[in-house]
Amino acid sequence: MNPEIKSIVESIKPADTSKTEQIQAHLNNLTKPKGSLGRLEEFAARYCCMTGKLRPALPKKTVLVFAGDHGITEEGISAFPRDVTYQMVKNFLEGGAGINVLARHVGAEVMVIDIGVDHDFHQLPGLIHMKVARGTKNMLHGPAMTKREAETAILKGALAAEKAIDRGAGILATGEMGIGNTTPASALTAVICMKKPSEVTGRGTGIDQEAYKRKINLIERALEKNSPGVRDPLDSLAKVGGLEIAGITGMILKACQRRVPVVVDGFISGAGAMVAAAMCPNVRDYLFGGHQSVEQGHKIQMEYLGLKPILNLDMRLGEGTGAVLAMGLIEAGLKIYLEMATFDGAQVSPGSEAEI
Repeated sequence: MNPEIKSIVESIKPADTSKTEQIQAHLNNLTKPKGSLGRLEEFAARYCCMTGKLRPALPKKTVLVFAGDHGITEEGISAFPRDVTYQMVKNFLEGGAGINVLARHVGAEVMVIDIGVDHDFHQLPGLIHMKVARGTKNMLHGPAMTKREAETAILKGALAAEKAIDRGAGILATGEMGIGNTTPASALTAVICMKKPSEVTGRGTGIDQEAYKRKINLIERALEKNSPGVRDPLDSLAKVGGLEIAGITGMILKACQRRVPVVVDGFISGAGAMVAAAMCPNVRDYLFGGHQSVEQGHKIQMEYLGLKPILNLDMRLGEGTGAVLAMGLIEAGLKIYLEMATFDGAQVSPGSEAEI
């Protein structure tokens, strides 16, 4: 493993649970029946433990959207052409994509990173230029990336997270764009979770039944061709992953090192989170599951990560859309924790537990 990545991984400590009793006592003393705000209270308590702060400030919200292309699209596994990746990057920068609309809705900043798009953006203003390669290779014929490319993409993702945190971000959301990227996400999920490709592969952009069967077959053949290491997440990432998935892995590792909570979006983001968690189990302490994607493998990913998704809205767009919506609910839980009056302060009688 690259020494810099190893240093990040080894410096990620478990979340600080030393103040759990104080946090819960404060939640129980708010002017409401104990536990009556359900998961909002859970979000607040977990956020405090993640940051190690008893009274954290309301965080600046940022979503990092990593974009990359995939050689496997040569096999016709997507309902959209490869050019859509770079076209959507421009759409993100112009503020017209779904992630832009929902990020504005919750007051989140959008950072767009070219980590592997097969297009020359000519230093396009507003784009964070971190290109490692012009897309991955076709994993049907060999590894999608070299080990060095995968490690470089992880480090680029870590750098992007560091930039966001240094600019004041207190909570991050994962986002991605890459035509064909549900295929490497399915392959990684099959390997890390030790499942058959048919158990974790969905229809992505909405392919028909014939294309869906071909997609499963291609993943099976790619896994047979590359023999990714079940207990070696970096090897699996390089052989059947994607550059944007690697970027998300690095982003999560760096955020966890800095004790900044991460809201994981859908299926592709889930693959990056699984690689990060396989590299360092403590990563799980700093993750929120943003939403439950309709991609069938996403539930398996969430179980692997030990996460209960915040939302279930039948979404499958990606980009970070489900994660930023969940950010609003995490913030709502924090506002309850920080701003709601206590029984003592409001001079309201708490009554007995039976009365409540």
